[in-house]
Amino acid sequence: MKYDFNEIEARWQEYWAKNQTFKAENKSAKPKFYVLDMFPYPSGAGLHVGHPLGYIASDIYARYKRHQGFNVLHPMGYDSFGLPAEQYAIQTGQHPAVTTQTNINRYREQLDKIGFSFDWSREVRTSDPGYYKWTQWIFIQLYNSWYNNETDKAEDISTLVNKFETEGNARVNATCDEDVVIFSASEWNSFSEEEKQKILLKYRLTYLAETEVNWCPALGTVLANDEIVNGVSERGGHPVVRKKMTQWSMRITAYAQRLLDGLDKLDWPQPLKDSQTYWIGRSEGASVKFKIDGHEEEIEVFTTRPDTIFGVSFMTLAPELDLVKKITTPGQKEKVEAYIEETAKKSERDRMADVKTISGEFTGAYAIHPFTGKKVPVWIGDYVLASYGTGAVMAVPCGDQRDYDFAKHFGLEIPNIFEGVDISREAFADKEKTVIANSGLLNGLTYKEAMKAIINALEEKGVGKGKINYRLRDAVFSRQRYWGEPFPVYYVNGLPQMIDEKYLPVELPEVEKYLPTETGEPPLGNATVWAWDVEKCTVVSNQLVDNKTIFPLELNTMPGWAGSSWYFNRYMDAENTREFASQEALNYWKDVDLYIGGSEHATGHLLYSRFWQKFLFDKGLVPVDEYAKKLINQGMILGTSAFVYRVSGENKIVSKIFKDKFETQPIHADVSLINASDELDIEAFKNWRPEFKDAEFILEDGKYIVGREVEKMSKSKYNVVNPDDICNDYGADTLRLYEMFLGPLEQAKPWNTAGITGVHSFLKKLWRLYFDDKGKIITEDKASKDALKTLHKTIKKVIEDIEGFSFNTSVSAFMIAVNELTAQKCHSRAVLEPLAVIISPYAPHIAEELWKELGHTESIACAPFPRFEEKHLVETSKEYPVSFNGKMRFKKEFPLEMPKEEIEKLILDDERTQQQLQGREPKKVIVVPGKIINIVG
Repeated sequence: MKYDFNEIEARWQEYWAKNQTFKAENKSAKPKFYVLDMFPYPSGAGLHVGHPLGYIASDIYARYKRHQGFNVLHPMGYDSFGLPAEQYAIQTGQHPAVTTQTNINRYREQLDKIGFSFDWSREVRTSDPGYYKWTQWIFIQLYNSWYNNETDKAEDISTLVNKFETEGNARVNATCDEDVVIFSASEWNSFSEEEKQKILLKYRLTYLAETEVNWCPALGTVLANDEIVNGVSERGGHPVVRKKMTQWSMRITAYAQRLLDGLDKLDWPQPLKDSQTYWIGRSEGASVKFKIDGHEEEIEVFTTRPDTIFGVSFMTLAPELDLVKKITTPGQKEKVEAYIEETAKKSERDRMADVKTISGEFTGAYAIHPFTGKKVPVWIGDYVLASYGTGAVMAVPCGDQRDYDFAKHFGLEIPNIFEGVDISREAFADKEKTVIANSGLLNGLTYKEAMKAIINALEEKGVGKGKINYRLRDAVFSRQRYWGEPFPVYYVNGLPQMIDEKYLPVELPEVEKYLPTETGEPPLGNATVWAWDVEKCTVVSNQLVDNKTIFPLELNTMPGWAGSSWYFNRYMDAENTREFASQEALNYWKDVDLYIGGSEHATGHLLYSRFWQKFLFDKGLVPVDEYAKKLINQGMILGTSAFVYRVSGENKIVSKIFKDKFETQPIHADVSLINASDELDIEAFKNWRPEFKDAEFILEDGKYIVGREVEKMSKSKYNVVNPDDICNDYGADTLRLYEMFLGPLEQAKPWNTAGITGVHSFLKKLWRLYFDDKGKIITEDKASKDALKTLHKTIKKVIEDIEGFSFNTSVSAFMIAVNELTAQKCHSRAVLEPLAVIISPYAPHIAEELWKELGHTESIACAPFPRFEEKHLVETSKEYPVSFNGKMRFKKEFPLEMPKEEIEKLILDDERTQQQLQGREPKKVIVVPGKIINIVG
């Protein structure tokens, strides 16, 4: 009976879908287990073999937990809003919803073909109005909340209003804008409604503010830092500049300390936690104010080393600060403006990373040192960012390398404030040993003493105070895009108003063009029906706007991370139309037990989603403040790229062996045009690249051999392998096993299609334990001792490997087991039945087929996982090598507990011993229990 994997896999995929085999219940007597994958963005390119790696690992674990008797939630959905679909819409005119749906259909087809045990009844799509209704609802909850530092949690904005009405804001300890003006209760009560709304915007957890953003003119939108690579947009490679825009922002900084503290209770990879720790960037120090000579304005700086204030010899401001234009002297104006314009072309990330280039301009202004009264020059430099700290630094060139390099480059003063200590940056960094001197105030003090003394002095003079600062900035939440969640916001006299929750969702309108308007408005500015009627509570034509009962709606949309910041909660109750998830479902599932996804999301999705979870927890909407207990970052499957070598300046392409004999240019070749021997199909290549139709190909031994290089698997490198092809040629079970077999889950590893045949051969060998050419060969015979040993050795190994996420070594264990059982000619049901179950998480289709042939009517997914029994691994006998004068002649098995004397008697009575001795009496018989027998003749 042939192993017909195509027929088997299609049948079982249909069975699972029809019977909803993997549907999880929100009420169950079983313990719960929630396995989650980071959901994909459905691109037009579909999946390549690198994408399913994490999904296969999570699927193995989910299936294993079902076998263990858990009620497993293993959902899947799509992060379906985003810039790529919008760019495609701009190019083709096709609505993003259409292309997104096409791409989702393609993804679903591919995912089903690999045999994942997803509960598709809970599928979510962030672009579905039924889903983003609740994203809009959460946005409204954020808008209607403030952060109370006294209770250390988010509270309803009404409690803040109550404080203002009864006591003003002087004693309110809140996370808010820094420019809040102090007012009394009577003053608050006398403010107009408009004035009150403006003040409350400075406290709300989502708010409107003028913010420095990464603006991409070609794409017509703001980009996040992780959407920019080497100063240009990741999508399309377009220039990006820094620009001030009025944007919605999220006050994530309110949660900075809690986000930091929460990492301690998470079983997440340490490098990922380190990334978040660095990104949050907690530091202790002081806020110091420097007056500016001839100006009313002050420069406020945050420093972690206030003890070095006597070493300040200049100030450096971020070029984009408004203060720069106010204090720049007429003589320096032209140079400063040119520098600001040049800096705007660099992203924040590039400015932070560029430690080699030194650039800056003198403003012409001077700051007054708060202790010495000395004038220090005020410069601007792109290594200082407006978004970090106050956008200003007090430069101490004897202590900080970058300040030192800046001072050396521009010939600025470098005072020595360290007495008896090497002034290298290394010595400065050793806080415990540094002794501060040359200041009078700090002479002879240690670092800790100096810190305390300087902060006390700053507070006494009223020019500073001790402060904890965070690198983390509030998150810009607006995007100038069409294909994103609309804000549930309309504007009255320029102030935002929330649409009542009962009228959600506010759905995306139809637009004629997906580009910004001619006047620079976002794409939603092209909508003709995009105004809010407060009487009819519906979206109406823009022409009806009268700013009395009909008002303009928000033209920006939410960023991609909006929908992905809470989707794990929606999976718990995905079909609920009354609330984002019921308390019953939330309290049952609580949190994700295992989350698998890429490390590239460390400071994006994984930080923002933790923030939203903590907010929802504060509001009593979710039962836990961290949503994923354990997280694993899967590694990347790399592609093996192929290259042809074109001779520079000639229409000649030389085989790999000749590439170093000429000056050549490597050109990517599509890997589908190369066989397992690295031989290029020249005619197919010419058809693929018509510009080389007439090229001369220089061959080696009559063949064109390509060069190979391991790179990231990418459509642009033409090294993508389609999983559909592997499933068609070898089967999904082969693909699943091979991806796990490539190496440890967390590590990057290269793909090599040639290696897949070994795994496929293993599955055929497994099949032959159950079937021969004539049919089923499963017996009811009692299993042999060796077969049971092989089985239980494998059970033990697989349990350890799955629970330790060492899936690659499990595949090796399966191969060893099948080889041993084949050699033992084992066809016993007592062994083959549990064997089918333990391999089921890895190769579910073949396991289902074997299970059915074993006589079962239910899916193997319901079968309990076999228990490991130690007794089958306990050795009761030993096969001794029997040597004569040190040379091994034969082997004989004896019970391990047999006494030496009895072993000696039995071995001497053995015919083979008599043949070796040929009638001679042995001089000595040496028996080492459990090891060897040696007869000295």
